[in-house]
Amino acid sequence: MKTRALTLFCALLPMLAFAQEPAQPTLEELKWVARPIIVFADSPADPRLRQQLAAFEAEPAELEARDVVILVDTDPAANGPLRLAFRPRDFNVIVLGKDGRVAYRKPDPVTVREVIRLIDRMPLRRQEIEDQRTRPLN
Repeated sequence: MKTRALTLFCALLPMLAFAQEPAQPTLEELKWVARPIIVFADSPADPRLRQQLAAFEAEPAELEARDVVILVDTDPAANGPLRLAFRPRDFNVIVLGKDGRVAYRKPDPVTVREVIRLIDRMPLRRQEIEDQRTRPLN
């Protein structure tokens, strides 16, 4: 079990920020830079949290290509800024756009496919895709 948890952590490390760490970027710092996905759970042992992180681990390149940053908060007693801003009950997944607005909120784990489809329908993402197509090759 410890090996699997360590492997999962290492695989998600480039895009994973824990809500309890002091070096965590704020939502304001991520605005216009990244698309935060915030995963709330009342305990690090919550099976839904493990399921959600495993889903993200399965397709990190797809999420990274869309500038996704995963934030995890498993301490309801801390009442950190994320919990105060979004007031989750129990398990919750919240997807924000680069503009900082809530684009999706679900009380169950989401699939990466669900997230990708949602992001790819966002106007800013469509603009990013179009800019990549029209960018001249060097």
